[in-house]
Amino acid sequence: MPRKLKIAVATAGRFHVLNLARELNALAYDVKFYSYVPSERARMFGLPDECHVSLLPFLAPVLLWARIASWVAPKLRERVLYTMLNRAVMMRLSPCDVFICMSGMYLEAALEARRRYGARIWLERGSRHILSQDEILSVISGAERPTTLTVDRELAGYALADKIVIPSKHVDDSFRIDACAHRKLFRNPYGVDLKMFPQRLARLPNNPFTLLFVGRWSLQKGCDVLVAAVKRTPGVRLLHVGGMGDLAFPAGDVKFSHVNSVQEQDLKKFYAVADAVVLASRQEGLSLVIAQALASGVSVICSDRTGGADLAHTPALAKRITVIPHDNIEALSDALARHRDRACKWSMLDESDRATLSWAAYAKRYSDELRRSIG
Repeated sequence: MPRKLKIAVATAGRFHVLNLARELNALAYDVKFYSYVPSERARMFGLPDECHVSLLPFLAPVLLWARIASWVAPKLRERVLYTMLNRAVMMRLSPCDVFICMSGMYLEAALEARRRYGARIWLERGSRHILSQDEILSVISGAERPTTLTVDRELAGYALADKIVIPSKHVDDSFRIDACAHRKLFRNPYGVDLKMFPQRLARLPNNPFTLLFVGRWSLQKGCDVLVAAVKRTPGVRLLHVGGMGDLAFPAGDVKFSHVNSVQEQDLKKFYAVADAVVLASRQEGLSLVIAQALASGVSVICSDRTGGADLAHTPALAKRITVIPHDNIEALSDALARHRDRACKWSMLDESDRATLSWAAYAKRYSDELRRSIG
């Protein structure tokens, strides 16, 4: 019998790759997940203890720095974080055939995995090519941009990687500025925990029609466009769930309400009462919120830079996804009005449709690519 393929998954927090590690382990790969996520939290999301390699003892000082004094020397903290992450992984790294890591975070540890074990390096890039991302944000006054250090590490990672894993077509398109990196792409749309986000039962629409936006309130997320579209569309209101970023929230306007960030498992109660989920992002590889909403049976209105179109795995899912051009207030307002007027006309999704959104389906596509690339 051939031995199991040994896979290292290196990240910082949880991201989507904890789900990947869990599902690859279920597919009989030998997986080690390197992260500062506490063991009990990793266990809560289904990762077996034997897969988890904790980096928390090494990263505790810089995490404490970020928590209690984030305004102090942020650029230095970023550099220290990258250094400590890579050193911690190198100290604890087990033999591996494939080293899967988050782009920008890991360079030194990836090189060490290749030098020490001959590992293939698979880079996880969730957003557009870093130069495209920076170009988009550079023309938005007040938007937060990636640091020079991040840009340099991203570009070095693209050159180093054997494979660059991305979630959507618009990310693929952004990589066309870099022919060498573009040849390495593997596109695989993210999944969702179907047990965490059960399909809601049929319900009457709200009055006014209630839109839900989950995520950081920011210019990058196109929240200024979202505010303008909601204000010009009669009979709709917006509920925001998440943290605040580089854009002021329209507090005091009766069409807008806000709830602070909640645990992921608590989002289902917001999907249960929303009439539609809306995202107007200017750049976002593939929003996990879209998969969560679709699995919950909620229709989605999203810009062409959210990855929503890549989750149209079946005709039933495609009907529930409305994609509009980014930065287009009129198109977004028209889409909001159409959804308002056809509320309550959706039937329940078949479980076969929901299954295509699962993390198991995501990992199966990943496994197929591993077999094609490595054997």
